[in-house]
Amino acid sequence: MQKVKRSILLETRHVTAAYGKLEVLSDVSVRFRKGRLTAVAGPNGCGKSSLLKAIMGFLPVSGGEIVLEGEPVARIGRKKLARRIAYLPQDCFCPDYMTLGELIELAGYSRYALVGGPSERDRALYRQVLETVGLSDRAGFPVNKLSGGQRQRAWIAMVLAQDTDIVLLDEPVNHLDMKYQFAVLELIRELTEIYGKTVVAVLHDLNLTTTFADDVVLMRSGKCVTSGPVAETVTTGNVERVFDLKTQIFPRDGRLVCFPERSGQAAVS
Repeated sequence: MQKVKRSILLETRHVTAAYGKLEVLSDVSVRFRKGRLTAVAGPNGCGKSSLLKAIMGFLPVSGGEIVLEGEPVARIGRKKLARRIAYLPQDCFCPDYMTLGELIELAGYSRYALVGGPSERDRALYRQVLETVGLSDRAGFPVNKLSGGQRQRAWIAMVLAQDTDIVLLDEPVNHLDMKYQFAVLELIRELTEIYGKTVVAVLHDLNLTTTFADDVVLMRSGKCVTSGPVAETVTTGNVERVFDLKTQIFPRDGRLVCFPERSGQAAVS
């Protein structure tokens, strides 16, 4: 059977960016394939979050360019970009009075006319996304009164309600326990499998990366060390180059399992 070739939807071309004099991205060239879940992984401070911010235009690019289907992102207006790319930052906040339903309505601002609010299509979409994340009975609840796992699903619902074909997620399972990490990532996985979205997610855990992602970008010190399909990219050599960590990597139930070696531990043959 012939493999289906996935087109490149979004790419960074030799991108360099800095906060003042501190360079956080250096000559980063990465391609994100359409309809795939790509994990961006690497040690703390390696530029993972900065890469997403640069794509969104929140971090100015001093060198190279970011291209969306052949068009430089820098030339795309903010409202037009919001119709194409949804972004969920690492930390999200909202006023104590805001309900889940009100939060979801905010997501559609880029589609609203100058005068007027959500259309009937918008409202149908909002009901659908709340059902998708399992929170259809919580629309009237204040967001800040939801549990940690429910709140994270609420933010993902807001991203879904933006109705874009590209979704950027910065550490979407940060601070969640194992049960909710898997629940949220299974939901994110469905964005590609059911809705055909292109998802880029910053993840810390390599085993979560190998479980849920199609592709991976491994970063270190503001540079892309390597990128590609998970099975080809998550290797003992690449993990050691990126994390300074010796590991054993082996297949299990159709995915790779990363097992760090303790200091002085003999390799298992």
